[in-house]
Amino acid sequence: MSLAIVYSRAQVGIAAPLVTVEVHLSGGLPSLSIVGLPETAVKESKDRVRGALLNSQFDFPAKRITINLAPADLPKEGGRFDLPIAIGILAASGQIPKAALNQYEFAGELALSGELRGLKGVLTVALQARQANRALFVASENAQEAALVDDVSIYGAKHLLDVCAHLNGYQLMSPYVPAPVPEDFEFNDALDMSDVRGQHHAKRALEIAAVGGHSLLMIGPPGTGKTMLASRLPGIMPRMSEAEALETAALKSIADQSFSIKHWRQRGFRNPHHTASGVALVGGGSNPRPGEISLAHNGVLFLDELPEFDRKVLEVLREPLESGHITISRAARQAEFPARFQLVAAMNPCPCGYHGHSNGRCHCSVEQVQRYRNRISGPLLDRIDMHIEVPNVPRDVMQNSEQQKSESSATVRERVERARQRQLDRSNKCNAQLSNKDIDQHCGVSASDVDLLEQAINRFGLSARAYHRILKVARTIADIADSPRIETPHLMEAINFRQLDRGR
Repeated sequence: MSLAIVYSRAQVGIAAPLVTVEVHLSGGLPSLSIVGLPETAVKESKDRVRGALLNSQFDFPAKRITINLAPADLPKEGGRFDLPIAIGILAASGQIPKAALNQYEFAGELALSGELRGLKGVLTVALQARQANRALFVASENAQEAALVDDVSIYGAKHLLDVCAHLNGYQLMSPYVPAPVPEDFEFNDALDMSDVRGQHHAKRALEIAAVGGHSLLMIGPPGTGKTMLASRLPGIMPRMSEAEALETAALKSIADQSFSIKHWRQRGFRNPHHTASGVALVGGGSNPRPGEISLAHNGVLFLDELPEFDRKVLEVLREPLESGHITISRAARQAEFPARFQLVAAMNPCPCGYHGHSNGRCHCSVEQVQRYRNRISGPLLDRIDMHIEVPNVPRDVMQNSEQQKSESSATVRERVERARQRQLDRSNKCNAQLSNKDIDQHCGVSASDVDLLEQAINRFGLSARAYHRILKVARTIADIADSPRIETPHLMEAINFRQLDRGR
């Protein structure tokens, strides 16, 4: 029977659904048709495949060739189906054996010479191939990326002839073996906390944010080190697990964001400009692609000059801040991307930036200051766990480098990892992700502290969401102190981190 079945993968969001490439040869006038909802790049593959086969000295069957990409209702795009289509034609025409094809998956674009070209999103293909218990053939330039997935055989081929020689048993290829990477590779190039002079309150807030995964808003005049502090947060955050690192790398892969294999487990730091649109932040397009919040997954999204962002753009952050994912719907398709990022934002205290500065340069009125701060909506502020002031650093502190030298990122990270492990042992999640039920179970306070919280709620007009976020931050502070319960000092410090609530 002139029928061959080859397995490949499509790309839908961060998923790589299975595509079965069915190739059938029949009598009639020579022709080649592709069915199964192919887009333009897939339809053009018939010319690339024909050229690759002929230039590789294979016979191109002079028959009626029908190629079905199943399932038929799944849109297919890109050049990733060139290799499986070529293998299917060769198998259906008897030029390579069909028997072993069910053990492999194929993904790669073919040049007219038969050489294999790399793809975007090959990491997601490798993850799904592992679940299906099949080996994967990709272009040699994709092999290192695909080999980040353990327990799956990756074959990196440079030419169509290499794949066919392996399938025919003439010259077997060996699975790609990645080079070993040092254990501390992900922190070698991280910016260090020891560079920061003064700002002990802000560094304490950063440590708490790193331990519990909390969001943070820094308010201070220009030049006080807000950006410097934010850029050092990834260096003190806990190491990512393999599952977190693979999911983060997969997002970069499908977004065509090149990443260094050496630093693939380093937490991301995304810093979009304040002119960015809502689509740039959450993702979109006719073929949905991840935005900044997804590229910051398991890392930090830093929004500098927060009030300068368009208010409608900022409002799109509200849902993913709560849910940890974003769903992008289009008329023809829908894609869901993970977006569990840590939001760190910075803003000036007033339009001129020097409100409360010791130089007395600010002449903004109370109405101007309030109007400036009102550019950020109350619901968004409510979702930010901690608000802190970052004051101007005195000149003597800046000049006295020896006395003001602070702890290194490695030292802080050791404390952070110990405290994070306490959270994982207790609830298998960081404190920022605790549900209301988890808060009732793990964030209990004494009767006197309940009264303290009620006073804070009444005095500052806190919402129920802010109340829960104070308890989460207090639980994190208790974890840093290795305290099984939330004590009064932990709760008072957590309340102190609601700077804008206290300002109201």
